[in-house]
Amino acid sequence: MAQGSNFVDYVKVCCRSGHGGAGSAHLHRDKFTAKGGPDGGDGGRGGHIVLKGSSQHWTLLHLKYRKHIIAANGEAGGSALRSGANGQDEILEVPLGTIAKDAETGEILFDITEDGETKILTPGGKGGLGNWHFKSSTQQTPRFSQPGLPGKEQWVVLELKVLADVGLVGFPNAGKSTLLSIVSAAKPEIANYPFTTLVPNLGIVSYRDSKSFVMADIPGIIEGASQGKGLGHRFLRHIERNAVLLFMIPADTDRSIQEEYEILLNELTAYNPELIDKPRLLAITKSDMLDEELEAEMKDTLPSGIQAVFISSVSGKNIQQLKDLIWRAINE
Repeated sequence: MAQGSNFVDYVKVCCRSGHGGAGSAHLHRDKFTAKGGPDGGDGGRGGHIVLKGSSQHWTLLHLKYRKHIIAANGEAGGSALRSGANGQDEILEVPLGTIAKDAETGEILFDITEDGETKILTPGGKGGLGNWHFKSSTQQTPRFSQPGLPGKEQWVVLELKVLADVGLVGFPNAGKSTLLSIVSAAKPEIANYPFTTLVPNLGIVSYRDSKSFVMADIPGIIEGASQGKGLGHRFLRHIERNAVLLFMIPADTDRSIQEEYEILLNELTAYNPELIDKPRLLAITKSDMLDEELEAEMKDTLPSGIQAVFISSVSGKNIQQLKDLIWRAINE
């Protein structure tokens, strides 16, 4: 499981923002002024807990063992209208595609999709007002001020959904990792047994005229995955953030291509019906084993309503044609 040990896409943390500092109830006095009136400053704001998008992170591993995130309290106000310092914010860098949820209600608070994007996860308490705010013609020397508001404590779930232009969808040993290793610099584990891939793998695919797109290999899809079989729906969430879905079915499948395609489509629909609206392409892998006559026969049995191409990652057959189809689908 070494491949999956460094990939963490779900963490639950307790966030506690800072308390606001108390306002000051000071009255001005010096040797030339006996009754200078109120001059108490405001308290500082408590520290926020902030999420910041970072393209340098691809997993939530750095937050896995930080169960309690605590921001600093604001400082109290002082004399001469001096405001207390704000509590230092606690900034958590997260990979792009991270969703923040309330752990108790499951409500989605927001998501982070851009590098450098910042959003306040748990706001700090507001600082109290100093007594100078409360002076009036009828109350010229108020001897009271506001206390700072307490910070907020909440349990939050951070969930990563991989962002990619195209996601590879297929049963184990369909050739997804092999294709990713051929068209990009990614080096996923490749072996002749099911569930070789234990975590999503991302690769940047070079295209014509120095253009590129991001491809994601999503593991764990088998019949019944949406009900928890195999690796279950642990990684199905990553498909939700892919712009285009590339279904991959090997030419030597025990089922018909039509049947295998429908099973894959049903699993995605059972997990999230909205996935049915995503653009879809079909790649028949390992087609270097087919002669022209057999390939022509198989074309007549392909699913209708979806563009299909016969490819071979080993021989390079129709790989450029596949890239062209993907690029058009992404930009449509």
